[in-house]
Amino acid sequence: MELIFLRHGEPAWAVDGMSQPDPHLTERGHVQARLAAERLANDPLGIDEIIVSSAVRAVETAQPLERACGLTATIEPDLVEMKMPRWDGLLERDVQRIFAEARHRTPEEWWDGLPGGESFRDFHSRITGAVRRILAERGVLPDPSGGHMWHAPQEDRRVVLVCHGGTNSVAIGHLLGVDPTPWEWERFILGHCSIARVKAVDLAGGQVFSLRALNDRDHLPAEVRTR
Repeated sequence: MELIFLRHGEPAWAVDGMSQPDPHLTERGHVQARLAAERLANDPLGIDEIIVSSAVRAVETAQPLERACGLTATIEPDLVEMKMPRWDGLLERDVQRIFAEARHRTPEEWWDGLPGGESFRDFHSRITGAVRRILAERGVLPDPSGGHMWHAPQEDRRVVLVCHGGTNSVAIGHLLGVDPTPWEWERFILGHCSIARVKAVDLAGGQVFSLRALNDRDHLPAEVRTR
């Protein structure tokens, strides 16, 4: 089992200066999505399945990959990014100011999230629960004894998950058995339409997840790379 995490393309967070709660991709974001689709579709190992967050920016990123691979993506709402407070009607510059000021919070405040939004505790639980459920539905189960061991079917199934920087970083950290922090997206830097790959490998009578790529953007020319 190999999981390929594709972050969405560049979103239009602001339209006419106003913050967008569920933005579409920018023109550059569509270019990023097309280039990522071309790379993954041309991978000689192939793609068996596509799972995508329900956010518009993720769905739009997955569309060229669906066409290129001849697959229909499964929408998974529980993979959506950490839920922010409702900022409808706020200027984007005010939202950016809130984010800048929030970087100076205490660790405990980071765990609690922004007022009116999802806490990191709840976000981490939601994402790791979704990943475990997705794996279980495909026969990949955690070893009851713990120790970050898994039991996976002996098949080379490759699944692409089109999600978000926070979602992907939390999922990757969980699969690798890394203790979480409430700023996973700062620990695992993932640019727009970057690729990360995690593969289950045989070890100690079961399987462990091995990180094979992180923030891979070789398919993106320097002029279209964004974070």
